[in-house]
Amino acid sequence: MSETLAKYIPEHAVKPVFELIVANQVHLKIVNERQTRHGDYRRGPSGKHEITVNASLNKYRFLITLIHEISHLVAFEKFGRNIKPHGNEWKYTFQRLMVPFIRPEIFPGQILPLLARHFKNPSASSDTDTTLSLALKQYDAKDDKNYVFEIPYGSVFKIKNGKIFKKIAVRTKRFECIEISSGKTYLFNPNAEVELID
Repeated sequence: MSETLAKYIPEHAVKPVFELIVANQVHLKIVNERQTRHGDYRRGPSGKHEITVNASLNKYRFLITLIHEISHLVAFEKFGRNIKPHGNEWKYTFQRLMVPFIRPEIFPGQILPLLARHFKNPSASSDTDTTLSLALKQYDAKDDKNYVFEIPYGSVFKIKNGKIFKKIAVRTKRFECIEISSGKTYLFNPNAEVELID
């Protein structure tokens, strides 16, 4: 198991993560990418703690996602099953489990202050923390990705499900875009990945 982990997370995180997995009797599955989530936790019918994480994540996002999911398990075990999935008990648990990993041997220097800020009050998804999300995306496998925030107003783009939009305005933290076929307006996070259409 630790040899497998070494392929997906930073080297200095392998031993402590392996210990967390063993201590909490986690059945970890590394799966092909799902568009809607980076990972998930569930208690299987047999009572086993099952955690899945997308194989396509870079090693820093994989580590954060895995600790996020282990935090669900630990919070449910400690505080009971009636807590909110991303409530205060989970936040406290996620902070406590993540702090030992926020070190220069594990994360690049430029990401450390962003992680420290994020973990003062962690959100349900690190993707909603735009600054952290974009910093983490720099370590993704390189391809021709564009993000909504960087394309010019008036640009037409496609998203993964094939729908086509035109970027028209900015609203506080999100971008207003019109779906071409329906004329409906949608709001996009700045770090939404899109495919620019000429």
